[in-house]
Amino acid sequence: MEKQGNDFRSGFVPIVGRPNVGKSTLLNRLLGEKIAIISPKPQTTWNRILGVKTLPHAQILFVDTPGIHEATSRLNRNMLKAAKGALQDADIVLHMVEAPDPFPRGEEVVWEVLKGIKTTVILLINKIDLVEGSDVLLESPLPFPYLKVMRISALTGTGVNILEREIIALLPPGPKYYPEDFITDQTERFMAREIIREKIFHLTHQEIPYSCGVVVEDFKERDGGVIWIRASINVERESQKGILIGKGGRMLKEIGRWARIDLEQLLGAKVYLDLWVRVQKDWTKKDYALREFGLA
Repeated sequence: MEKQGNDFRSGFVPIVGRPNVGKSTLLNRLLGEKIAIISPKPQTTWNRILGVKTLPHAQILFVDTPGIHEATSRLNRNMLKAAKGALQDADIVLHMVEAPDPFPRGEEVVWEVLKGIKTTVILLINKIDLVEGSDVLLESPLPFPYLKVMRISALTGTGVNILEREIIALLPPGPKYYPEDFITDQTERFMAREIIREKIFHLTHQEIPYSCGVVVEDFKERDGGVIWIRASINVERESQKGILIGKGGRMLKEIGRWARIDLEQLLGAKVYLDLWVRVQKDWTKKDYALREFGLA
């Protein structure tokens, strides 16, 4: 850990909120790199994802978290546990909501999680590009003792630079935890798994994305610098397998095609991607399967 002068600031800044409010989009925007997958569908993020931004005078350790919601299944409970775990060492917490309705039904679950922490919480109203001007109706008094309220658009970047400056001003003096060129602690295997999941989210419908667990079974460099990746997409029912494969294998080929484009950009090399679909009945209810898919 590199020591810094007293004017250097650093700290952990988790981003929490309900599913699909834009946490992953904000993380990618802040870093200027895509390290978290995004989708218009909720519950895209299943794990905590660290993103490190290093500036001459500060290092901010952002943490993207699974959406906080009522946990009704073992999979959801594990995601909620991951979100809560990210708050343990927080220096500042960003509670993200969305315009034009910041506090819909279900926000109480987030407040219940935040109630147990003693650190600074900023209310972050995202998606202001979807409302006229920046006017968003807020309850008075606010239902939680936020230090301040800020309005941004993670998609367009509006207000994000101001947010970054506010965060740095609130961070305590601290060391540089990671080298300057370090962006995330996620492995290439993890990133490959997430990219494949993202394409499943974008290309399939119904309940398919939430019943898919991706396992990267082989990841190696072969002759000529080609990266060879074999991954299995695990679903709970035979009917889901049929949808993922598609007529004549077309859907699986399309998932592979779009995933390969992103993987080649990420890895800077030609990628051969070998995808398989297998059925593991009720895997979302089994601890051993959740561990295999990085969810326990």
